[in-house]
Amino acid sequence: MKFFPESALQQLEFDKIKELLATHCRTEFAKLKANNLRIHTRKEYIELELQQSNEFKLILDSGGHFPNDFTSNITRDIKLLSIPGASLSSEQFMLIRRLAENTNGIFRWFGTEIRETFPALTKVIDNNYYEKNINAQIDEILDETGVVKDKASEALADIRMQLYRKRNELRRVFDRIVARLNKQGFLADIEESFMNGRRVLAVLAEQKRTVKGVLHSESDSRRTSYIEPEETTELNNEIFSLEYEETKEIYRILRLLTQQISVYAPLLMSYLEIAGTYDFIRAKGKLAQEMDAALPQLADKAHLHLIKAYHPLLFLFNKKSGKETFPTNILLNDQQSILVISGPNAGGKTVTMKTVGLLQVMMQSGLLVPANPDSTMGIFKQVLIHIGDTQSIEFELSTYSSHLKNMKHFIENANGKTLFFIDELGSGSDPNLGGAFAEVIMEELAFKHAFGIVTTHYLNLKVMANKVKGIINGAMQFDEQKLLPLYKLQIGKPGSSYTFSIAERIGLDKKLIDRARTLVDNDQFRLDKLLNKTEQDLQKLSSEKQMLDKLMKENEALKKEMQRVLKKELHQQEMERMREQNRIAEDKLVYLKDMERRLKAMVVEWRKAEDKDSIVKMIQALLFNQKEKIQKDAQQKKLNEKFVEIGGEVKVGDKVKMRQNRQVGILKEIKGKKAIVQIGVIPITVALDDLTVVKDKDPALADAPQSKSKK
Repeated sequence: MKFFPESALQQLEFDKIKELLATHCRTEFAKLKANNLRIHTRKEYIELELQQSNEFKLILDSGGHFPNDFTSNITRDIKLLSIPGASLSSEQFMLIRRLAENTNGIFRWFGTEIRETFPALTKVIDNNYYEKNINAQIDEILDETGVVKDKASEALADIRMQLYRKRNELRRVFDRIVARLNKQGFLADIEESFMNGRRVLAVLAEQKRTVKGVLHSESDSRRTSYIEPEETTELNNEIFSLEYEETKEIYRILRLLTQQISVYAPLLMSYLEIAGTYDFIRAKGKLAQEMDAALPQLADKAHLHLIKAYHPLLFLFNKKSGKETFPTNILLNDQQSILVISGPNAGGKTVTMKTVGLLQVMMQSGLLVPANPDSTMGIFKQVLIHIGDTQSIEFELSTYSSHLKNMKHFIENANGKTLFFIDELGSGSDPNLGGAFAEVIMEELAFKHAFGIVTTHYLNLKVMANKVKGIINGAMQFDEQKLLPLYKLQIGKPGSSYTFSIAERIGLDKKLIDRARTLVDNDQFRLDKLLNKTEQDLQKLSSEKQMLDKLMKENEALKKEMQRVLKKELHQQEMERMREQNRIAEDKLVYLKDMERRLKAMVVEWRKAEDKDSIVKMIQALLFNQKEKIQKDAQQKKLNEKFVEIGGEVKVGDKVKMRQNRQVGILKEIKGKKAIVQIGVIPITVALDDLTVVKDKDPALADAPQSKSKK
């Protein structure tokens, strides 16, 4: 990606993002990649790195462990392997062993399911393999602490056996000498001491000539002399010679091992790169976690649609300070490629512009961005920036001259793959003349299909924005009552600078404000006032819309709750219906089994009896009377479900049930032993003793067991 000027990335504060990324790196390889972070323009590279960052962030978010704990920089050690005649130390071999074991853990972690879940992370180890022979050869020579094993060679085993015997012999001889001299009172200390790797005695200075041997040293106070006894000199010499032979043999063994492992030097270098690459990807995942970043959708064209995007550095600063960071929404496409942002100073225009630029550079370098994952970001091949005062003392250029020089570069180099940012376009010159040049510059950039954001206070740029194809207005909202910026971008409408409102609110003399108004062109003043009122109206509408959205969400929540309750009620009704059907089926089954039992008994009786007719009559009575009984029981059951008998003396107006036909009505009149009962609209005359008083059953007790009196 191309940048103008050279300080463009510093102006966007991309260097601070790289510093934050480097703090999460544990290996030198990863830190070097972070400090030299590449910004790509090819979709396949960007997509792969974004996917890798996102997949590692998913691992971190889920609390998973990725087996990559090797952080040592052993590049020089691996290069030394390839040098003929070189020999690595046992410590260096242990580092190589750890690297190979680390790689083995990574390959084992990437099982079949993991490879399908994290395809982008898997690509790091594609075309590579784990060679178990590396550790097998090292383990054959070194133990787990890095000491060369006795069995590494027959010569080493023989030397160490001799050393063991000689050291034991020396210890026995030395112990006898210490016991003898201590008994004579010649020793200052009976603890054994070593000088230049040889055993010595701590002899009192006045007795040093009495003890035969080699004087090695004296204490600072001159009271103690350290003497190697004459009896142990030869043994010490033999041990020293054997230790030298041991060192030579170990060096020979390690040199041979170096030669054997040297064939794997390129493979080991790839292992080191794998460990560093995964450490770098982990750092990107950690940084994404820190700034609450997400994976945007990637488009292989010039396009930008940011939803709820934050400036990452501002977000981190506010998070530490406990402050709120306001998100921004921006859409730049083929139809609206240039956004003109207006509004009061310190309202967030420059921050919004830097947010877009920084997030675009981060995305093209493979970093996740603090924005909604539904955001869509395209690919640009150059970024042009003009922010702040670019006055040059060296070249004797004024602020405006420098401004025009930059604009010249913009116009000459801009194309459909350019993303540009211009802060205060046209400033530094006469407002009318500077504004005219600003219009021409914007028209030319729009003609070249460049994408970009421009901030301005010029009214003529606000007016032209909605007239020229591809250029749209945007305004940073401002609370006129509290005189505080809201840091919210409103797309589609220009914003007021609130010059006179701010002057009135801070208490500037009204006469001075009025005089200033008289000096302003009436049309220009009316336009600024109209913009002011329009913006306030938009803020009011936005506030009302938010309230409406809130109410609609509450209404939707209530609707869902009602549907849930209704669904639950319908489910309960269906369950009740099924229980009733099962109960009826059970009653029928009991009845049929009883009938079967009786009929079988009657068939047996019919076979035995001589009077066949009587048995037939019994069967007919059983079948037809039982059917009538079932109908009466069903009718009685229906009545029992609605009414309950309370008994007692019947009176006019009581709700009564006729025992014979089991119908319920209202008692209208009593005539001796007769009574008139109205059932519906029809009055019926029945016997008085055929009636019993009933009342409506409590619905809450509809499913309760029948009372004992009813039974």
